Amino acid sequence: MTPCRLRCPATRVCNRCGGRHSSGVGTPETTLVVAARGGDTAAFEQLVDLYRRPLHAHCYRMLGSLQDAEDALQETLLAAWRGLGGFEGRSSLRTWLHRIATNVCLRLAQRRPRRVLSSDLGPASTDVRDLGEFRAGDPAWLEPYPSEPELTDPAARYQQRENVELAFVAALQKLPATQRAVLILREVLELSAAEVAEALDTTVASVNSALQRARKAVDHRIVEGTQAGELRAMGERGRHDLVAAFVAAWERADVDALLDMLAEDVRLTMPPYPAWFLGKADIGRILSEHIFRNRYRARPLVVSGQLAVACYRRDPDDGGFLLRTLNVLTLRDGQVAEMNAFLDPSTHRWFGLPQEVPDTNLAGER
Repeated sequence: MTPCRLRCPATRVCNRCGGRHSSGVGTPETTLVVAARGGDTAAFEQLVDLYRRPLHAHCYRMLGSLQDAEDALQETLLAAWRGLGGFEGRSSLRTWLHRIATNVCLRLAQRRPRRVLSSDLGPASTDVRDLGEFRAGDPAWLEPYPSEPELTDPAARYQQRENVELAFVAALQKLPATQRAVLILREVLELSAAEVAEALDTTVASVNSALQRARKAVDHRIVEGTQAGELRAMGERGRHDLVAAFVAAWERADVDALLDMLAEDVRLTMPPYPAWFLGKADIGRILSEHIFRNRYRARPLVVSGQLAVACYRRDPDDGGFLLRTLNVLTLRDGQVAEMNAFLDPSTHRWFGLPQEVPDTNLAGER
């Protein structure tokens, strides 16, 4: 897949290369490369704008952390600027940049802990009064990924193929770092085995062997379909209706209505609390006895390419509603099969959400 040379509008994500084209006049990439190699920092910034988003998503898939992905992206761009004079065009710029990013991530992965979800730490809890200690940063939690406004358009999201769904990224984190890199480069970025071998300084045979092992491990952990497929099957109206019903039930603290939307074997995780819960009975209890002791307002959004709800809890001091949770929904056959409720404020800051929303009284609510 070659980098896009189309004159894509500045406000859109290109469906061919996955990059954001910020130049209003559609300057060809080859012209920008030549100018940047000559020391033109403005031309380099335009190239960065083309690839910043896909490179950041690539680093996130490798590392499972937004801050780590940002650190890796900055190191990648610095290395690219320093090494651009040696870029001879034997591969596409896209491939060259992702090769740099992959090796940066591999170095970081040696120094950073593996990212986990609550369900990786042990069996489901049944005591809804004991969530465990609020353990921000220890262990290192898998974080969700911000979806840009364009990605709420299903066609753009599917064609861009960011593959940042939680189940996929969580499965990637369980792979050895090199297998993780091979799987992403081959399956997500669609590089050839020879390109991957060159990027990782190994052989094609080693790449193919690592890919087989990685595929088997990931397929074993992801037994259901993708969320992209679920959302496509539901259609725009189905997605809208489900989220609207979920938001309304959450704001009314209507446990029965929420339980009707959940699969029987639904999971609830609440990192950085280590406890997690399995099944409608226990989740109904934690909603009734713990979560809905407070009033909430909720706002729909898209996170990690999945339906999600930002939940704002009432502040007893001033009556406003403060951001409490990013609740990312995983669907199966039109039902909610998993709720990953991310409570750490250090994660919320990446999503551009208001920290407080006003109390808009619901009809009939006291």
